[in-house]
Amino acid sequence: MRLRHAFISAAAALSAMTLLGACGGGSGAAATSGGDPLVGVDYPRSDTDFWNSYIKYTPQYAKQLGLSLKTTNSQNDVAKLTADAQTFISQGVRGIAMAPQDTAAIAPTLAQLEAKKIPVVTVDTRPDSGKVYMVVRADNRAYGEKACQYLGTKLGGQGKVVMLQGDLASINGRDRTEAFNACMKKNYPGIEVFGEATNWDGAVAAQKLQTDLTAHPDIKGVYMQSSFALAGTLQVLKQKGLLVGPTDRKHVFVVSNDGIPEELKDIAEGKIDATVSQPADLYAKYALYYLKAAIDGKTFKPGRTDHDSTIIQVRPGLLEDQLSAPLVTADGGTYGGVASVKSDDTSLWGNNLD
Repeated sequence: MRLRHAFISAAAALSAMTLLGACGGGSGAAATSGGDPLVGVDYPRSDTDFWNSYIKYTPQYAKQLGLSLKTTNSQNDVAKLTADAQTFISQGVRGIAMAPQDTAAIAPTLAQLEAKKIPVVTVDTRPDSGKVYMVVRADNRAYGEKACQYLGTKLGGQGKVVMLQGDLASINGRDRTEAFNACMKKNYPGIEVFGEATNWDGAVAAQKLQTDLTAHPDIKGVYMQSSFALAGTLQVLKQKGLLVGPTDRKHVFVVSNDGIPEELKDIAEGKIDATVSQPADLYAKYALYYLKAAIDGKTFKPGRTDHDSTIIQVRPGLLEDQLSAPLVTADGGTYGGVASVKSDDTSLWGNNLD
């Protein structure tokens, strides 16, 4: 079935429902609205603004789609995610959405859920092996490429930059790292990149950035693979006397990934220069949309969707809906062929939180 037909069916069901009952939003919470299908959502962590926004959106979209909800929080621990999946099985859920941070170690859990015919949608991350009904994710290689093109343009193809990597055990960390390095090598060979693994830990990122700036005071760019590093990066730049406006010759150009409200505010104030807006709202919406589609027996094929994304086949039996994630800048300009939107654009989810 083509995605458009499935989406229209879901939209018709959504408009006809009566929105009975309330969906749970905290760990272990559940909705009890009549015969609504019960699904489980494991939140990967609650210590970043991005994932807290995802947590906020999830019960809202569950209610809109007529789904009852059980939730857990695996706290970036694959062993806990495995245990949470067992809890969901015992609660009789008909589908599970999860965001495994260790994309290799989740394989046995996925195999167990497949054997029990419980469909799985992974959000933000793609498992290294195993089958899931759908991956809901943005193109993470494009994140690295967009950051590269922005910094390469701003530095005029010359200089030094620090890349504060996430966790290379995660497909996201690998994709962003490999794409950034490949883009720099191809398009800006005059830029030297210092790659620093951080395990998505803000304190580690700040310490490594400080070490690099001490050893190389002429560093002119920083690529943070997630907003987890935002506060620490700004603190280090301030301590070094480098937290100055973009017209100051001492300015260090900073690109982030996520699109949280604080990033958009910092871009407007000239503290950082760009981010890639990762759609926390759409991650929640389409994770639940695809769980409902799985329960309803719908299938999908590669191709363009009616919500500005593209479904690709990653490998046999694994589809990924790559949602839109625009580059965001102060001026909405084009950098290295990459168009951007202004940080105050009302279409950005980070500008639409209560």
